[in-house]
Amino acid sequence: MGREIKFSLVFRDMWQSAGKYQPRVDQLVKVAPAIIKMGCFARVETNGGGFEQVNLLFGENPNKAVRQWTKPFHEAGIQTHMLDRALNGLRMSPVPADVRKLFYKVKKAQGTDITRIFCGLNDARNVIPSIKYSKEAGMIAQASLCITYSPIHTVEYYTNLAKQFIEAGADEICLKDMAGIGRPAFLGQLTKNIKSIKDITIQYHSHAGPGFNMASILEVCNNGCDIIDVGMEPLSWGTGHADVIAVQAMLKDAGFQVPEINMAAYMEVRTIVQEMMDDFLGYYIPKRNRLMNSLLIGPGLPGGMMGSLMTDLETNLESINKWKEKNGKPKLSQDELLIKLFDEVKYVWPKMGYPCLVTPFSQYVKNMALMNVMQMEKGKERWSMIADDIWDMMLGKAGALPGELDPMLVEKAKAEGREFHSEDPQSNFPDNLDTFREEMKKEGWELGQDDEELFELAMHPQQYRAYKSGKAKSDFEEDLAKRKAEANKGTGASLALPQTITVDVNGQKYAVTLGANDGSAATTTAGAAPAAGAPGEGAELTSPLEGKFYLTKDSSETPVKVGDVVKKGQRVCYVEAMKTFNAISAEADGVITEICLTSGSSVAEDDVLMRIK
Repeated sequence: MGREIKFSLVFRDMWQSAGKYQPRVDQLVKVAPAIIKMGCFARVETNGGGFEQVNLLFGENPNKAVRQWTKPFHEAGIQTHMLDRALNGLRMSPVPADVRKLFYKVKKAQGTDITRIFCGLNDARNVIPSIKYSKEAGMIAQASLCITYSPIHTVEYYTNLAKQFIEAGADEICLKDMAGIGRPAFLGQLTKNIKSIKDITIQYHSHAGPGFNMASILEVCNNGCDIIDVGMEPLSWGTGHADVIAVQAMLKDAGFQVPEINMAAYMEVRTIVQEMMDDFLGYYIPKRNRLMNSLLIGPGLPGGMMGSLMTDLETNLESINKWKEKNGKPKLSQDELLIKLFDEVKYVWPKMGYPCLVTPFSQYVKNMALMNVMQMEKGKERWSMIADDIWDMMLGKAGALPGELDPMLVEKAKAEGREFHSEDPQSNFPDNLDTFREEMKKEGWELGQDDEELFELAMHPQQYRAYKSGKAKSDFEEDLAKRKAEANKGTGASLALPQTITVDVNGQKYAVTLGANDGSAATTTAGAAPAAGAPGEGAELTSPLEGKFYLTKDSSETPVKVGDVVKKGQRVCYVEAMKTFNAISAEADGVITEICLTSGSSVAEDDVLMRIK
């Protein structure tokens, strides 16, 4: 019998790579016993980046979900692991050190054994503190090499990075092949190199999309890999992961010792997952994400991001085609937009310094490419709109770029008075846990068991506030109802109620909920009333894209208000789209006479955000 290979079910990533949302806690608790009965998993990825934030988006407490979800696996002797974005914690943007330290204490207390730490820039300065914090909290620290394919990212580059992590105390190494574009021979040699440094546990994570990963799994196992991440139907392959059945059969034939699969339990899990999709999750899983696509080799976009990309493209395509229709130009198809986007990613990625295409930097590169495509399709120039988050990445605020920034972008930054950074990225984000503690005291909110509610507010401020107010849940239910109604068109199915629509009465917007036939459930609320009462005078400041409106990006900023004097070019608000905050600036000197939306409100392209006279 050959060397033993263990399997980890990446249940979190199965969902994130398929679509926008994840199961509710009652659904997670239901499927856990069947996963355990399968008998083939040494580990299950239960939570982490993206996954827990989504709980808040549909109005569910992620802390309670993690505790209940990890419990049955612990009782069965199965380790749980999570995804951790190093400097960014569980979110898209950097996190203060005091919040990072609390992060690991909370997750360990909630039942997470292993943290998979990664930095999309592969900057060791971001990863090494997380190794320390997680070990101090009693967790297993698994440091990741974010695998991509470029002239910069060589076997030697990754071997040296692994050496730094091992010397810093990492317990394990993960080869995080998030786009599945790592070439098999390359990965095999890298695995061999790491094992020559130290006989450390290596776990391989890959996505099926481009078509390399079965060969890559065999190569890394032949060179010493210990644990393989796998998925299972109906969420395997496509932008997801290789199915455990195929991986087990391949490795068994190659002479490795692999666990047997309880097929009755496999079919039970398969059925439960399909039920979850039929319930509501399937409304957020684009059909294309169920398919493998070798076109992904070129742009190298990660599977986890492709889950939401196709959903985003629906909105972007609609925006582009509205403009084209208005200007008498032929519309684009989704295929045409997708190819334009993939080509633009290949164009902008080297110019942006070859950041690894993994969260959040894959979104930044993709968003930049998509914004360029949208601007060019509307007759404007490339690079005419760059979000602050993207600038921060290119300027080095979140870590050093692996490659060189294009001279054109360097000159653009200087012309706009932007500052380049070379200091430790953490120094740009000072401690602020006490600020959130004060907010919770003021609001009368409980800090939670092991300070987990404090952690949640500090990690996801905007989403947590929307969760506490009930807005997150109502927005989700409204969106789901719309999707169900759209799916039911032409089927004879009745309209799903309640339905919420927005009406405009003399310039004032109201959210109106349509209830049952007797009208008993119908309510009318001012969902986006002007902040200063009657509509103001002055020039309209409109949104350049669709997204959500915010007056500030975080608690460090002071929001503008009606009556404030602003200067041309001054940032007055943001439109958050595709997980980045796009700063909106005043177009002329003046006084704000009206703020037309409340923070967190959905906004369409060309909607009026505020009036300035």
